[in-house]
Amino acid sequence: MEDIYSNLTTYGYIALFLYSLGGGFIGIVAAGVLSYMGKMDLWTSIAVAFAGNALGDILLFWLTRYQKPMMMETLKKHRRKLALSHILMKKHGDWVIFIQKFIYGLKTIVPIAIALTKYDFKKFAILNIFAAAVWALFFGLASYYFGAPLKAFALFIAHNKWLAPVILLILGGGLWWYLTHFTKKR
Repeated sequence: MEDIYSNLTTYGYIALFLYSLGGGFIGIVAAGVLSYMGKMDLWTSIAVAFAGNALGDILLFWLTRYQKPMMMETLKKHRRKLALSHILMKKHGDWVIFIQKFIYGLKTIVPIAIALTKYDFKKFAILNIFAAAVWALFFGLASYYFGAPLKAFALFIAHNKWLAPVILLILGGGLWWYLTHFTKKR
């Protein structure tokens, strides 16, 4: 177990950055709990997760804006989710950039949908950086201060290994239901 903690202190921040490029919710929560345990530094973890999350959305926006044919080929199966993102953008405006940070499953689709419109890149980058800072601070500090119950829950899952797939199935099924229900033809 000490070998795992040693690797986390060596490579944990690199893994957190790379994971945060594509979302990073679980990564920042894990880093917060590890910071609570004294295995990682909280403020470094928050800064690394913030940088990765902000850069990831900016790269998605840029790739979609300037490599539109390649991205549209990749997104053929996700047209309804893109349409949902456009509807959310029209309904809530700039708040969607903040909201998407906190809703798992929308993190990658919303920057792509916004980039397909004529939304200003600089405005998106500024709002995205601010939203990533709020996201990293919220989840980093929350997981640090709730470190004891989260650690106890992780130990409970470790002792009841059958529970992890059940929880993942429920969470995955809920996400799937949410995305299919709100993108269904009416």
